[in-house]
Amino acid sequence: MDQVECIVLGAGIAGLAAARALALRGHEVMILDAGPIIGSETSSRNSEVIHAGIYYPQGSLKALACVAGKQRLYRFCAERGVPHRRCEKLIVATGDNEEDRLKAIQAKAAANGVADLRLLSRAEAQALEPELACSAALLSPSTGIVDSHAFMLALQGEAEAHGAMTILNTRVSGGELTEEGVVLTLADGEQIGARLLVNALGLHAPDFARGLGGPFAKTAPKAWYAKGSYFSLNAKAPFSRLVYPLPEPGGLGVHITIDLNGRARFGPDVEWVDTLDYAVDPARADAFYDRIRDYWPGLSEGALLPDYSGIRPKISGPDEPAADFRIDGPEIHGVAGVVHMFGIESPGLTSSMDLADRVADRISPHPAPAGTF
Repeated sequence: MDQVECIVLGAGIAGLAAARALALRGHEVMILDAGPIIGSETSSRNSEVIHAGIYYPQGSLKALACVAGKQRLYRFCAERGVPHRRCEKLIVATGDNEEDRLKAIQAKAAANGVADLRLLSRAEAQALEPELACSAALLSPSTGIVDSHAFMLALQGEAEAHGAMTILNTRVSGGELTEEGVVLTLADGEQIGARLLVNALGLHAPDFARGLGGPFAKTAPKAWYAKGSYFSLNAKAPFSRLVYPLPEPGGLGVHITIDLNGRARFGPDVEWVDTLDYAVDPARADAFYDRIRDYWPGLSEGALLPDYSGIRPKISGPDEPAADFRIDGPEIHGVAGVVHMFGIESPGLTSSMDLADRVADRISPHPAPAGTF
């Protein structure tokens, strides 16, 4: 049976960032993923937004990791040539009774250390975006967009430059704890042992943890799937900034994002599902038109085209408060050398580099070399 020091399960953004952090600390790292390419699931099915850290409860891991991770992500992208742009975002109120919610969001952001939000009147917002309909808006100067695949390639490249290996098309069917660490069984029946294990399987992380048995069967949360569909615009983008409505249960509302090529897309909505089906139902566009016209009345009928969907790896259900990120290390489950990453949904991309160090800290006493981030 092959043995390695550390296995990271999942080659999405969270797993690649964790693998990089561990490789920078001198660990022998193997990254395993069932997909044919890196980031083939949640990491390639999102809005590619660099979030400011606005919405999350003060002191939560989402708030702390997003604010810290945002700065690190901008520096990493600038130094490594990863395409990105600090394009700004407007959070809009479309009714007079919603302006107090904007003020509450501004206060929550300030408590998280995001002090650059500016409350705009209707006239000020429309001076920035003439086609925008709103009663007021919050301007977030530090929100941006990034080429998520280029970011993943940069993480993978840096991890491999420090000795990590990436093995794709390799599904793990199960595993068991041993006195030396963990033994994983692959779908072809082969086994591989590791002293350290990082479970960054996203949608599948809770089920895999429970399957390992032992204390994980009690500590792993239930997985919930919140599907979000996206529709692209068959015309020129009406805005130069990202535009978000006020948040809704399960997500941040049907917003418009602009990719690095200037293409506009709307989404995601929230659809609670039991299976992983990424087909976009064209009929969902009907609800999109109503929501989008609240802040962009100029949307013409037939302008939305089904594009893609993603599924959020949630650990709280539709009638529950939004759960925080969870990084379950030995202090939670009592097993040395094993870390589970649960509920790494938005703002997981923005938070990834900070979360990666938190993962590494739980299983590795050695800090990264000076000058890395």
